[in-house]
Order: sequence, then C-alpha cells, then structure tokens
Amino acid sequence: MSTFLNVLLVILFIAAVAMAVLYFLGRKLEKRQVEQQQALEAAAQSVSMLVIDKKKMKLKDAGLPKIVYEQTPWYMRRTKLPIVKAKVGPKVMTLIADAKVFEVLPVKTEAKVVVSGIYITEIKSLRGKAVPPAPKKKKFLDRFKKSGK
Repeated sequence: MSTFLNVLLVILFIAAVAMAVLYFLGRKLEKRQVEQQQALEAAAQSVSMLVIDKKKMKLKDAGLPKIVYEQTPWYMRRTKLPIVKAKVGPKVMTLIADAKVFEVLPVKTEAKVVVSGIYITEIKSLRGKAVPPAPKKKKFLDRFKKSGK
C-alpha cells in the first residue's frame, strides 16, 4: 500500500509543478499579446481597397515579402493563412486578413478597411452595402440534428 501512496504523491507533485509552469507561462504570453495588440492599434490606418481575390494559402505560396516568411516561427510556416489580394491605390498588394474579417470580406468589391502593416484588422464599410455580420459557426452536434423541413 505504501508504494501506491508514493506513486500517487509523485504524480500529484508532477501535476502541481506542471500547473505552476503553465500558469506563469500563460501570464507571460498574455502580456506579450497585449503589447502586440497595442502595437497593431498604434500602426493602424484606414485604407480604401478593391478586393481582387481571397483564399487560404500557405505562407510560402502567398507571395508575401521574403522577410515575412523568415520572421515567422517554424511551427507557423506550414499553416494556411487567410490571404487577400487587393488593389490599394495603383498597387496590387498581398495582405493577411484577420479570420473574422476574411469570412465577411466580399470579393470584387471596394471596401474601406483598417490595415496595420500587411494585416487587415477590421472592415469599416463596403461600397454601397452595409458590413455583413460574421456568420455563425455551426457546432459539431448541429450536423446530426434533423432540419424541421
């Protein structure tokens, strides 16, 4: 019985240490996220653009500047990002959109958006239309429910 208690105490000790490490790491990452959000807001500017195309692409295939790919962490390089090709003034630019903005941004439409560097953070208005609300995501179990038709 004493070996069982020893094993249980060791497991509880390891779990407590892991929880403490995760707590302090989470607080550190939260502070970093707040600083990055403030930097995005400081660099934000309102721009009018014509959205040419939008799709989810890998960072390497998106046509972004080489330095963007080099500064991206290795674990993010293979993920697909919401990429928007838009005409801003006389130039055609490749931009990265926020996930919420990407869902509602219409293609082949002129829109006034808030851009911070190469990152689209918000839609201000669409030409001739109201900004559509973000679509509701379906929950996993909603797929299995029968429709009332």
